[in-house]
Amino acid sequence: MDVARQAGYSVQQIRDLEHDGVLPPAERTPAGYRAYSGRHVDAALAYRVLAVGAGTADAKRLMRTAHCDPIGLLAALDDVHARLHVERRELALARAAAGAIATEPIDDPRPSDSMTISELAAALGIRPSTLRHWDAEGLVTPRRSAARSTRTYSPADVRDARLVHQLRRAGYRIEPLRALVPQLRDPGRRDDLLDVLSSRATDIDRRSRALVRAAAVLDRMLDASGQDPAGG
Repeated sequence: MDVARQAGYSVQQIRDLEHDGVLPPAERTPAGYRAYSGRHVDAALAYRVLAVGAGTADAKRLMRTAHCDPIGLLAALDDVHARLHVERRELALARAAAGAIATEPIDDPRPSDSMTISELAAALGIRPSTLRHWDAEGLVTPRRSAARSTRTYSPADVRDARLVHQLRRAGYRIEPLRALVPQLRDPGRRDDLLDVLSSRATDIDRRSRALVRAAAVLDRMLDASGQDPAGG
């Protein structure tokens, strides 16, 4: 089957993609055989690169949208690009945090250097309830006194809180922070963390480039189908 060969899929994979709506329905010959065309090749090629850029689930959704709703396709692509932008921004913040944390060693902290929850909240310009939320999420976990269960933030806790505050203000989400903050606390793992962040940067670049390639094929599909939303 030519469409399979040109798109780099097996014949069964092409049939599966048609079944999933990734490819438009093929016409049938009088004998009942499927008749594919160049638009099926384009759809298969677009899906291949979209799967790299957006993941298989979103790629299938985008392709189904492309066949019936050009305006909806543009909006859906914007959403994928926006999410990738957020990932790229979070990565930049994580890299900056990894560098900043290494320049703030804490040697021989004194008891007087600790802060109460009210003092730390005031210093950061946030509500005490925000610090309680970070404690519940495992981001900044101060000591508790046995008698009154009062939170006491050590200098290391204060540093963590400053870091989390800056990342949260910049839009970094709670879930990735749970994994990131413990790594930033450990100076011995900083190089490992930087390697992980570099790998993530490479992955984001790869996915972004895939979306660029996919856009070119999708544009050709819209032109060929007469569904160009720009009216070009």
